[in-house]
Amino acid sequence: MQAVIGLVLAIVLIVWWLPRIAGTSWSAVFVTLSHVGPGSVVMLFGLLCLGLWSYTFTLTGSLPGLRHVQALIVNLCGSSAGNFLPGGGAAGVAVTYAAFRSWGFSRRAISTSIIVTGVWNILARMILPVGALIALLVAGGNLPVAVIRGGLVGAAAGLALLALFVAALLSERVTRALGRALNHVLRPLHRRFESLHEVGVNEFVKDQRVRIVSVVHDGWLKMTFGIVGFFGIFYVLFWQIMNVVGLQMPFSHMFAAYAVGRLLTAVGVTPGGVGLTEGGAVIVLIAFGADPARALAGTVLFSLFTHVMEVPLGALAFLGWALSKKTTPTDNSGDAGATASG
Repeated sequence: MQAVIGLVLAIVLIVWWLPRIAGTSWSAVFVTLSHVGPGSVVMLFGLLCLGLWSYTFTLTGSLPGLRHVQALIVNLCGSSAGNFLPGGGAAGVAVTYAAFRSWGFSRRAISTSIIVTGVWNILARMILPVGALIALLVAGGNLPVAVIRGGLVGAAAGLALLALFVAALLSERVTRALGRALNHVLRPLHRRFESLHEVGVNEFVKDQRVRIVSVVHDGWLKMTFGIVGFFGIFYVLFWQIMNVVGLQMPFSHMFAAYAVGRLLTAVGVTPGGVGLTEGGAVIVLIAFGADPARALAGTVLFSLFTHVMEVPLGALAFLGWALSKKTTPTDNSGDAGATASG
């Protein structure tokens, strides 16, 4: 039901809401998009692939032994499943887990990777609006209310999440409190899942703390390089798309629109935040004086590259996963995971 409602809401937002908030029509948007040539499409596709490859550094940094090609396959399979299969993000995590297990990684190494990369992703999305606010303050000019709110929300949520994450890593007392809280929440599931009988949630969280500390200590630079490269290249993709549709704006204004859009991807009301992300970016662009038709055309084209393009790329990734060499998983308590060679 959540998947169906989210899909219906995304269609309503795209078809009805976006043209209304932009003050334009789809016919004007299609006229603008018709001027995008095949050479521009190839260039934009190259930037998309470069950004996706950059994110492999974050995945390989969070899971020792993972190769970059495997990380690319997992990223494409997980994101395409999360955007288009019922269950949204849960489907993406399930596909990621299945792929890692097929290559021989232990359950706990996989769960550590999922937790750490999740925190890195959310923190990056929260920090982006703060960076946009700084860029706008340096550049001068009036700040749209949407940008101010996005920056404040990002700063508050990012600081709260970072504080909780650091406290859990540094303090065993905080870790025990989180374990007790999760134990209470998951108690109704204990009778249904045998694995929860074998290892209590409290003990699992304490074990994860040790693993997360080790992964963050060894891989934080690599993971940060990957996530910064990913969002940085995707901003270049956003900027180039706006240039292709004929929208010229200062860096600070363009980055503010991009940052608000990326922040809204964390709102899981629709698959991948479709409809909401475009709406946030369009509102900011028009507030800075952008042409409505070009602003909406650019955000829609950016969404086509970052969401719809994942359908063929995801299909190729699933094929690559199916053809890849598999390894029987090992789940020794000290295991960090092992991958197949070749």
